[in-house]
Amino acid sequence: MIEFRNVDYSIGGRPILSGVSFSVPRGETRVIRGPSGSGKSTILRLILGLVLPDRGAILVDGEDIASGDEERRRRIRLRMGVVFQQGALFDSMTVGENVGFSLLEHGHPDDDELEGTVRTYLTLVGLDENLIDRMPDELSGGMQRRVAIARALAARDPQILLYDEPTTGLDPQSAERITDLIVRLRDTMGKTSIMVTHDIADAFKVGNRITMLNEGRVVFDGPARDLDRTTSPFILQFLAPFRKAVAAASAHLPNAAGAARPAQAPPWSGGTP
Repeated sequence: MIEFRNVDYSIGGRPILSGVSFSVPRGETRVIRGPSGSGKSTILRLILGLVLPDRGAILVDGEDIASGDEERRRRIRLRMGVVFQQGALFDSMTVGENVGFSLLEHGHPDDDELEGTVRTYLTLVGLDENLIDRMPDELSGGMQRRVAIARALAARDPQILLYDEPTTGLDPQSAERITDLIVRLRDTMGKTSIMVTHDIADAFKVGNRITMLNEGRVVFDGPARDLDRTTSPFILQFLAPFRKAVAAASAHLPNAAGAARPAQAPPWSGGTP
């Protein structure tokens, strides 16, 4: 459904991405990780066609979003929903107005029908539909983030969802609700997703595959269960602070035979988990 083919992107002659290639099949979640400034959020902007690559192709359902005019890119963009970092709700609008914003923008025909649709999406993300008249600052951070996901879904029920650090700044319980929701949207509704995150536990929980970047290049691309087998010095150093979380998460991932693997220390830990 989404494919990067040898993509280069630079700003003012400074390389941001170099030779990036990966694909995300329909109904799977890809997690993008890497140090700050490694090009993670740039990948989301490229998928949306907000910036264009210097070289390479970015395919969405077989169409190269980097080719053609802006109207063509806008049409492809309509297939996607975006959950921005910190939710990015309109603070002057009610919860209902935030969720229904894109529906109004595209000429939703009936006020009663619009309200019913908004209530449906609030319920879908696990929120009380009676929050519809609340203002965003009356909600907790986790609730605001779920409103943002409801808004992304209400926008033409997209089959592709892009998440930019969706759990940043949330307490562990709220973050778990968000990752549970992301997994449920994939498993019950078949949503294809790309999530940028710094949180290793989130990455293991939601990602079918993980792509790691360093200085704009792909240094790992594979199933989450393979990350703790890497011998890459960069990845070992980058993941060292998270070794306990990685070991705990890896212990519950299925092996090739479909059974959970016994807990084992990742190669960078120097000891037991």
